[in-house]
Amino acid sequence: MLDPAGPERSAGPRRGRKSMIMIRPADGRAVSGVITRVADHDFDVDEFLARPLTARVATSGPTVRPAWYLWEDGAFWLLTGPWARLMGRVLADPAVAIVVDECDLVTGTVRQVIARGQAELVPFDVPRGRRKLARYLGQDESRWDERFRRYLHDDPAARGTTWLRLRPARLTARDLSYRVPGGGPSGLG
Repeated sequence: MLDPAGPERSAGPRRGRKSMIMIRPADGRAVSGVITRVADHDFDVDEFLARPLTARVATSGPTVRPAWYLWEDGAFWLLTGPWARLMGRVLADPAVAIVVDECDLVTGTVRQVIARGQAELVPFDVPRGRRKLARYLGQDESRWDERFRRYLHDDPAARGTTWLRLRPARLTARDLSYRVPGGGPSGLG
């Protein structure tokens, strides 16, 4: 849930003006660190993260890997299991960072969300798994590659399918969009 950090907020984004918005964890718990969104231009973080973009997940090592994710209940949800090194790395050190961004040179749209915190490994649930996969693969499961359908129909305990959940201790969102020469007001309202 986004809450204005100040008493006023502009009706639309303005170049050079920064707005601060506090993002509180969905469960309302106190966390160490600051959870803020700093933006040159306001944009709806929940709407941005609802898009089927690819995240990059960094763990200790450091290692970085691309990943499909679900943004739900104020948390990032990623599928993992014993087949992936991600699970072992998080067990060894739960500190992770996730970056989701877009850069469109044609329109000048440049937005990024960076999240940091302690990841948790939690039991897999099929309904959330279906929502996550459908956002990337479409609603018609019959068109999905068999390996993706198995996540939903195999026994998660036997397969070891697990969720990596990150409720960010810090989340920063920036809209760095710019005007394209000879073009319209790309991403600037």
